[in-house]
Amino acid sequence: MKPEYRLHYAPDNASLVIRLVLEELGQPYETLLVDRRAEAQNSPEYRALNPNGLIPVLETPDGPVFETAAILLWLSERHGAMAPQPGSADRAAFLKWLFFASNTLHADLRMLFYPDKYIGAAKADQVQLQTVLRQRLHRHLTNFDQAAAARPGWLGALQPSVLDYYLACQIRWMALYPAQADKSWFTLAHYPSLQRICAGLEGRPAVTVAREAEGLGATPFTSPAYANPPEGSAT
Repeated sequence: MKPEYRLHYAPDNASLVIRLVLEELGQPYETLLVDRRAEAQNSPEYRALNPNGLIPVLETPDGPVFETAAILLWLSERHGAMAPQPGSADRAAFLKWLFFASNTLHADLRMLFYPDKYIGAAKADQVQLQTVLRQRLHRHLTNFDQAAAARPGWLGALQPSVLDYYLACQIRWMALYPAQADKSWFTLAHYPSLQRICAGLEGRPAVTVAREAEGLGATPFTSPAYANPPEGSAT
């Protein structure tokens, strides 16, 4: 039987979060490489699925879904797992942090990685923007670390949530990108509760599958290395 999910992915892109959650849920899925070197994300075929040309897209029985947080929320509700469900007393707290991870943390990361897309090619302007963004990201991580220190059931619990995987992937990318930039500003040990979450996830079967599929190395969250994928490119 053909799997009901089809993940359009590129190695070590935001699609990694979705792969991890599908694995954690035990849901069969197909993958289709989006070749970033060939700019396949800008092809008419891909733009028909996501007019914004961003990765990932998850094809579902309800049609294609894009935006990482939207996919995570849709999957958690459809399968009744990996997040507090509607009606739960924890639902509001979970939602505010999920959308903070998406609308603020992930948005700032995109500006850090691709400053030219936001303010043009002037290097001095890019450096200034990246300096401000690193300060912002430190505050975001500090806030998340304090939230995780309270050990809510949807952040750093024994059974991972979609938010755990979303945060762990973003922490990975902070340690690695931009590839040629000074990354001494980021030290995971400064955020002990987030470090605990990352270390706990690394032993899970879902992470083992993703590591092998995308060439992520043995410690993809706590001590990440650049991806060496069997197909495609992370950049």
